[in-house]
Amino acid sequence: MNPAEIDEFRVQVRAWLSDNKPADPGFLLPETFMEVGTDQQFEFLRDWQRKVFEAGYLGMSWPEAYGGGGQPQLMQEIVNQEMAVARVPFVPNTIGLNWAGPLILDMGSEADKNRYIKNILSAEDIWCQGFSEPDHGSDLGNAQVRAVKDGDEYVVNGSKIWTSLGSYAKYMILIARTSTEGSNKYAGLSFFLAPMTVSGIDPTPIKKLTGEYGFCQTYFDDARIPADCMLGQEGEGWSVAMKTLMFERGAVGGQAGGLSMMDLNINDIIELARRATRNGQPAIDDPLTRDELTKLVLEARGNGLMGSKAKIPALNQTYPTAVAMSSKLRGSELKRKMTRFALSLQGANGARYISEQAMDGGKWQRSYLNAFSATIGGGTSQIQKNILGERVLGLPKS
Repeated sequence: MNPAEIDEFRVQVRAWLSDNKPADPGFLLPETFMEVGTDQQFEFLRDWQRKVFEAGYLGMSWPEAYGGGGQPQLMQEIVNQEMAVARVPFVPNTIGLNWAGPLILDMGSEADKNRYIKNILSAEDIWCQGFSEPDHGSDLGNAQVRAVKDGDEYVVNGSKIWTSLGSYAKYMILIARTSTEGSNKYAGLSFFLAPMTVSGIDPTPIKKLTGEYGFCQTYFDDARIPADCMLGQEGEGWSVAMKTLMFERGAVGGQAGGLSMMDLNINDIIELARRATRNGQPAIDDPLTRDELTKLVLEARGNGLMGSKAKIPALNQTYPTAVAMSSKLRGSELKRKMTRFALSLQGANGARYISEQAMDGGKWQRSYLNAFSATIGGGTSQIQKNILGERVLGLPKS
């Protein structure tokens, strides 16, 4: 695309978003797919995703044969940028659009691609993730959910936790132990595109700190899933899971696009600092407040430029994978710091959440509490630092 075509397309997208941005639904919308806790929220967001897809603005770079647009990836990036500027709702099928879909396109069979991809884009089929377990946390390699082959099926027993959208999902990307033999714990793991609608699967919602729902603990009780829903070969699930995490953490491209969250950003924090007071004056006029705010602004602006930096080889020669592999850690930790700062701006009033006196209806408190989920999901911040140290910097494990 030449510059004129890019500008023309951007104007087109901006106009469509202006004409089609949903009105305030009259109820509280979640910030991310991890907070979708009511049928009302879910149906509103699913309808929005369907509308974006039908307009041609999701999966723009995915093959036309499977429901995508077959267009340059740049066009999807422009759409994503304009959605963020317009602050439209996020699209809820995050795991399908950004993790399962790219994975299936990368290594799935032709039948898999025809079966799953279009319905991921349209939100007809919602996907969830079955990686973490109650007793193992970030130790994915020690997964203990069992899948025992019985004819043309696998019988699954155990439970997974932090299953976002589990109660709405039709499919799960599931890692389960098919063998306890082998040279190491990774050798017995297998990866499934598992249906959630079979008997014996029970996603039970979990109430969070905010008083809302969004996560589930998913129980498997002699659940029978088809053997042909395995992705890759039996015992090769660890390598498939690692590829999935590369998509999840943004280290590999190919995602379908659309916003995955309605995020409070640094400009919101600046605006709050102008309205909040410190010693009877706007908090933004306080030197200490300005100093802390400036640090956050610099970090946010730096994060925002990382995507551009990653495209310039000369700026990535020393550690070529550093930008991509650090994106999840940088983004989640910045969100936590920004929301914590937002509460500090409110003084003692920052302790109010479910209260008529809470500033802006308690959205800052809610955002702060929700921010911790992103520092845990997809590998905790501590695990992310280990990954960067070992895989990017080449540091020893010990």
